[in-house]
Amino acid sequence: MSGLSHVDADGRPTMVDVGDKPVTRRSAVAEARVQFPPEVAAQLRESGLRSAKGPVVDTAIIAGTMAVKRTHELIPFCHPLPVERCRISADFGPDDVLVIRCEVAVVHKTGVEMEALTGASVAALTVYDMCKALSHAIRIDGIRLIGKTGGKRDFEEAT
Repeated sequence: MSGLSHVDADGRPTMVDVGDKPVTRRSAVAEARVQFPPEVAAQLRESGLRSAKGPVVDTAIIAGTMAVKRTHELIPFCHPLPVERCRISADFGPDDVLVIRCEVAVVHKTGVEMEALTGASVAALTVYDMCKALSHAIRIDGIRLIGKTGGKRDFEEAT
């Protein structure tokens, strides 16, 4: 299992020691996609993205931001990070898909990919929760890292 950062020499799970890593500005962008049945998407567009539970996107942004700040409580080997920026957006793309993007930045010794992925995921789950009364055929997919900067190596998803 060489090359896995959360496994020690004895094959046991471990948190990565970031003590000797340099402090740098690190950022990550993640995305999740919420696919609505056409009639539900039309209803949401017509209502200004409000459901019986309230403003769908605003609530999802709050939930996603809260999740970003608590990622270390959810993912066992994530370090607690002093998040300096968290921006979540949600816009309808083609084919009745709500595209949720979460951008997170920090100046620290470890990256924020898991925070961005967690924020996008929880925002998408919140959209589902707020809209499930309209349909249970809503689908969440496409959760992925779009890009990251500031660590050992940068990453940008090939388009």
